[in-house]
Amino acid sequence: MSILQALASVLGLVFLAFGLFAFLTAVLGLFRFDCALNRMHAAAVGDALGIFCILVGLMFLHRWSLATVKIALIFLFLWTTSPVSSHLLAEMELWTGSRQEFEVEER
Repeated sequence: MSILQALASVLGLVFLAFGLFAFLTAVLGLFRFDCALNRMHAAAVGDALGIFCILVGLMFLHRWSLATVKIALIFLFLWTTSPVSSHLLAEMELWTGSRQEFEVEER
């Protein structure tokens, strides 16, 4: 095993671990926040960052192969559709939710 292969494996594992950490913090944000929009923001950011890191880690572990191309296509699809769907859900919550949650207090 060459140094570059070992470095790619270590980078892949680091990206996988950070992606799992991003998902874990998103789950904690879902349970800690009170407002639906805050929970949705935590889930959306954790989802996008977690997917990014895990798929990049898998690309490093697979190196150059057909699986890497498939992972890159999955990455592009998920990274473009996840924020759009989160935005649409947040907009629907804003239209149908209670207005008292979203009012800004004047100081």
